[in-house]
Amino acid sequence: MIQEANNFDVIIIGGSYAGLSAAMALGRSLRTVLVIDNNLPCNRQTPYSHNFLTQDGETPSSIRQLAAEQVAKYDTVQFINGTASAATAKGDSFLVKTKEGNSYAARKLIFATGIIDKLPDWENFASCWGISILHCPYCHGYEARNKKTGLLANGDHGFEFAGLLRNWTADLTVFTNGRNSFSPDQQKILADKQIHVIDLDIKSIAATKGKIHQILFADGTSFDLDVLYTRPPFEQSCSLPAQLGCEINPDGYLVTDPLQKTSIKGVFACGDNSSRIRTVSHAVAMGTVAGLSLNRELADESFLPALST
Repeated sequence: MIQEANNFDVIIIGGSYAGLSAAMALGRSLRTVLVIDNNLPCNRQTPYSHNFLTQDGETPSSIRQLAAEQVAKYDTVQFINGTASAATAKGDSFLVKTKEGNSYAARKLIFATGIIDKLPDWENFASCWGISILHCPYCHGYEARNKKTGLLANGDHGFEFAGLLRNWTADLTVFTNGRNSFSPDQQKILADKQIHVIDLDIKSIAATKGKIHQILFADGTSFDLDVLYTRPPFEQSCSLPAQLGCEINPDGYLVTDPLQKTSIKGVFACGDNSSRIRTVSHAVAMGTVAGLSLNRELADESFLPALST
């Protein structure tokens, strides 16, 4: 049974790793918390998670399920399956409405809402995303080491990314999907490192059950691959922080201070929506910081006024 709306100390929008971590910290601080989540984590297609001590090689879904079960043991934390559709400031609190037609209020908000990758519409690209088309060598590079590897990128970003990937494989080809914008010096370094650059227009991806086999080009040629890296553009998965006035930096991330506070008082953010480091372990750490700092803010608001009376 959901409490009366105004009884919540905190509403957390987003119930994946960052949101659940914040909920645990707050539940252990005896705060009343409502977690609103639509069960659509961005890594739901990724088969395994890495670089997380004690959980290396586990599936993202199993980590998330165990986390939710552990957080649910704290009786001041409640969950609803839904999508937040509106958020407004009401004096010293916030009112959150959901697409399902419900309204809830709390003294503070945490957005752990992640981002949405804007993938190319090439055939099979989306089905390979997170499986054999990857964004992060720290998450997946060890398993893809020494494989026939491609990089979809261009310019300074592509040059920097190629230098990073060269540590995991000597068989690396850069695809720029049109004319490359590497400087003459960059092209020479790439050539010296035996990193080939192909600037043909891409038509589609040949793949089976999420495993890439080839890149198919508009001119009818193709290139065999085992794995492809890229960092596609993205957008915030939730528009509510922007509607509340939270600052977003030029790269598209919510601006937060070291305590995960946004530019709007009482609003915190954690996880992929506010950091370019997209790992489960980092999201968990950010969520813990958000929960701890928010609890301290609530404690100060109730305790410090008493010192002046």
